[in-house]
Amino acid sequence: MSTARTSTAATATGARAWQNWARTERVTPVRVERPASGDEVVAAIARARADGLTVKPIGSGHSFTGIAVAPGVQLDLTDLAGLTRVDAGTGLVTLAAGTRLHDASALLHEHGLAFENLGDIDVQSISGAVSTGTHGTGRAFGGLATQLRAVTLATADGRLLPISPTENAELWPAARLGLGALGVLVDLTVQTVPTFVLAADEHPEPLDAVLDDWPNRSAQADHVEFYWFPHTRLALTRNNTRLPADAPRTPPGRVQRWLDDELLGNGLYEVLCRLGSIAPGTVPGINRLASRVAFTRQVADYSHRIFATERKVRFRELEYSVPLDAVGSVLRELDRVIEANGWRVTFPIEVRATAPDDVWLSTAFGRPSSYIAVHRYIRDDHTPYLAAAEAILRAHDGRPHWGKLHSRTADDLRPAYPHFDDFVAVRDRLDPDRVFTNPYLNRVLGA
Repeated sequence: MSTARTSTAATATGARAWQNWARTERVTPVRVERPASGDEVVAAIARARADGLTVKPIGSGHSFTGIAVAPGVQLDLTDLAGLTRVDAGTGLVTLAAGTRLHDASALLHEHGLAFENLGDIDVQSISGAVSTGTHGTGRAFGGLATQLRAVTLATADGRLLPISPTENAELWPAARLGLGALGVLVDLTVQTVPTFVLAADEHPEPLDAVLDDWPNRSAQADHVEFYWFPHTRLALTRNNTRLPADAPRTPPGRVQRWLDDELLGNGLYEVLCRLGSIAPGTVPGINRLASRVAFTRQVADYSHRIFATERKVRFRELEYSVPLDAVGSVLRELDRVIEANGWRVTFPIEVRATAPDDVWLSTAFGRPSSYIAVHRYIRDDHTPYLAAAEAILRAHDGRPHWGKLHSRTADDLRPAYPHFDDFVAVRDRLDPDRVFTNPYLNRVLGA
């Protein structure tokens, strides 16, 4: 089943300025092409090479970094979408690269399947989410890249290259999370699981109690996370438990969903963030109120409806993975720095945890990891706050999320990843002429 159109040639258009969701990156490509098949991707790459241009695919533009910036040819993968192969018996499915995660979840649900784990935003294309190391939470679960079983890569030399643990296997540890530096992903084969229900328990708890016991607490439910609003002493905890597909479901009603998600989660929150931006002195009170009145709820629904939430209030974000036992120290240091500088921060800090993995450029490579995400409302100057947070996170052996704001370069990233040079060697092999590079990749991988 596929939603991709059929045609013999990719469409090319004159380019207009493109910007990402967070408004941190802007570029006007030389041209935009919209391939709807692997062969069209290969042809678009060949045309770009003939014109001496670089190539970058885009999905939803939800990365905060410049990883998808395309100064040459921008490949819009909107038409390269859909579920192209399903094996309900094994759970192996193949998705075209431009498929949005929320569309993929709906398609899988029709076949009684689900992603094993998801992040809390699902507007990204699956290729973009995998390529930047997108993850969810759950001590027994890895990021999206760990769910891959094979990919097809359109290469600089005009091939559609299958890569898996059994085909071109030497490339597999790099291709699973390739930053868009190795080629253009055309399709991805994912190991899914039978549909399941998540029972969500959300409630506030004393912050210090959560921080002191985070390594244990993060494993007490299948998927655990918490939010902390600066200037408060409460943690808003979320504990999701996996249940069989036929377990009773108690989703919020339409009116309650509108109140929680549209009014409180987006509409009213936008108003409060704007108020805090105009009158910073109101922020501590707003945050304390938000923590005290944060809804306590228990709901249960199909997993993809619980994992992800809609985010309409724009922000800038920095996120790092750190060792599990570093969370308490990091947040307490952040608290001191925020108060010492007199910053008034409306957006909460989010903390999650995942299993270790063996993906070369995964932020969870070789260690159980906690993820600390630091946000700033789009109308506020994020620079000094995120810089201070990054300094603290780096001091705790942190690795930056590839799709979130950070200042790291190849020289100081290399020691954080044991296989960094192995990845660069694969890049040299597949893209020696740097057809797929851009300024961000030059910074984090070297030119």
